[in-house]
Amino acid sequence: MATVSYEADADRSLLADKKVAILGYGSQGHAHALNLADSGIDVRVGLREGSSSAAKAREAGLKVAGLSEASAEADVIMILLPDTEHEDVFTEHVAPNLKDGDTVLVAHGFSVRFGYVSAPDGVDVALVAPKGPGHLVRRTYTEGGGVPALIAVHQDASGTARGVALAYADAIGGTRAGVLDTTFEEETETDLFGEQVVLCGGLTALVQAGFETLVEAGYQPESAYFECLHELKLIVDLMYEQGIAGMRYSISTTAEYGDLTRGPRIITDSVKAEMKKVLGEIQSGAFAEEFVGEVKGGGSRFEELRQAGKDHQIEQVGAGLRDMMPWISAGKTKVEDASGGD
Repeated sequence: MATVSYEADADRSLLADKKVAILGYGSQGHAHALNLADSGIDVRVGLREGSSSAAKAREAGLKVAGLSEASAEADVIMILLPDTEHEDVFTEHVAPNLKDGDTVLVAHGFSVRFGYVSAPDGVDVALVAPKGPGHLVRRTYTEGGGVPALIAVHQDASGTARGVALAYADAIGGTRAGVLDTTFEEETETDLFGEQVVLCGGLTALVQAGFETLVEAGYQPESAYFECLHELKLIVDLMYEQGIAGMRYSISTTAEYGDLTRGPRIITDSVKAEMKKVLGEIQSGAFAEEFVGEVKGGGSRFEELRQAGKDHQIEQVGAGLRDMMPWISAGKTKVEDASGGD
């Protein structure tokens, strides 16, 4: 079982005399910077020259500097930019300004786990990963709560890397909910696996295949949309709140019996075998190499796949049906990229 730490376990004095730089002011960046500032930490936001986020950060009362300047000033540097940007930003702006005793933090282990970020021997490298989007990290903090977080240590030159990571997690509100110890390998590999096999890749492919099966059988696309996508939120919410067993208790006996007897016919041993192949690609670094190469190569295949998804019939049908249900989007804003932004 994982080690779980709370407020009483964190030593905030480990950050008391340190200057912290947050590189990026996207979903996670703004939440970390504001929560740290409200916790009394000396924080500045590092941004590219001309970044549109600079005005927002200054309006929030934060100090803003360039990426290199912020890194040079700081003792603790948290990189909250998209994974594919870590290597270039680290090489150009962070590494030249590191000194022994500094700490480099990330909120997702991808760039460190796969070798795109490698700090000198005298520098600590650790992970602080809130398990929620930035707006939730900020909102729960202002309400007196917090979002659970993960911490891990990759390089402990000072002997206090874990303590600093836990103090940082405490300062952004994580210890109010609980902070779990993990490793860079576990956080990165399970995160990528969950995204690809279940939460994003597996789920969207399942929804589209179910929709296509009904439409091809002659059913109305609108009915297929409701049954394969719209009602998904009800089931996910029940699982989120009560677990799988709780969801099954809450649905009809017809749905429960169909779940228990037909579900295993869809997710078969061959599907699980493919899941293991995907996990192997993640563990070996093959996925990371493919992804980074695609993005740095211009992303043409990425864009083709993205556009094909947008062009799928389920998107056209869904857009029309959602227009009939304005309460779905009432008060909602566009979801920000949890990996960061500039």
